[in-house]
Amino acid sequence: MIAPALTHALAEWLDHARAIDGAADNTVKAYQADVLGFLAFMSQHNGGQQGLGPIARIGVRDMRSWMAHARAGGVGARTLARQLSAVKTFYRWLAEREGFEPTAVLSTRAPKFQRKLPRPLAEDAATAMIDTVELQATEAWVAARNSAVVTLLYGCGLRISEALSLTGADHPLPATLRITGKGGKERIVPVIDAARAAVGSYVALAPFEQTADQPLFRGVRGRGLNPRMVQKVMERARMQLGLPATATPHAMRHSFATHLLTAGGDLRAIQELLGHASLSTTQAYTAVDTARLLEVYDKAHPRA
Repeated sequence: MIAPALTHALAEWLDHARAIDGAADNTVKAYQADVLGFLAFMSQHNGGQQGLGPIARIGVRDMRSWMAHARAGGVGARTLARQLSAVKTFYRWLAEREGFEPTAVLSTRAPKFQRKLPRPLAEDAATAMIDTVELQATEAWVAARNSAVVTLLYGCGLRISEALSLTGADHPLPATLRITGKGGKERIVPVIDAARAAVGSYVALAPFEQTADQPLFRGVRGRGLNPRMVQKVMERARMQLGLPATATPHAMRHSFATHLLTAGGDLRAIQELLGHASLSTTQAYTAVDTARLLEVYDKAHPRA
């Protein structure tokens, strides 16, 4: 049982995360689920209603019990680390507001886990994907649309949500796009000629008038294109090409970053192009590049 005062505090924190920190709706929902799960455990663990008083008295043993309970319930290390991060963020905010000492919670160490490396496509596979998604439609304008979306993912490093958020006001595509990404973070993305041409071909064939307030990419009924449709098209294309299940729309963005890095791109510049808040996120691509280098070394070195 969670006391009304604590429930109200959680709601205020979520509003703060959304309005002040610019957290996306999905992030806010994940925060809410993670913190509610933590509070529900503490209520049961302490045998009483969980209010502002008991939450301020949580100690190291309580935190260890929560983490042990989660792991025993099958929660993986990566998920638990994410949950702990949400709990710490809420707890830090609450401690500042209520004036209690948060060290016991904030000093809790997250479980170690192996970070997943991005799985980009090879350059020829990325190009083949763009060509092959075009073959998955019988109508010329739908084929052109599919090719244009995937070209934007690979050519400009956009997330699928970012590509589908473009409107008629963005056509014809300018030399640079101002993209609003995760957490409301804005970035400037150069638009390559291939992307501009692909979008131009799609617009010329599309049966819908492009207006500033309507989505640039439409479904067959004229509404904004559903990201699941792009995923399905790429699923069919990857099976046709014999590519792994990791060849998803997001893999095209990974490929954009990895191929730039391989070509000598600056890590800080790639961070800005991707819109990563932290350089450590972008640094995952250096591990991919190193892994590929070692693979080539093992295959090609005469003494390997």
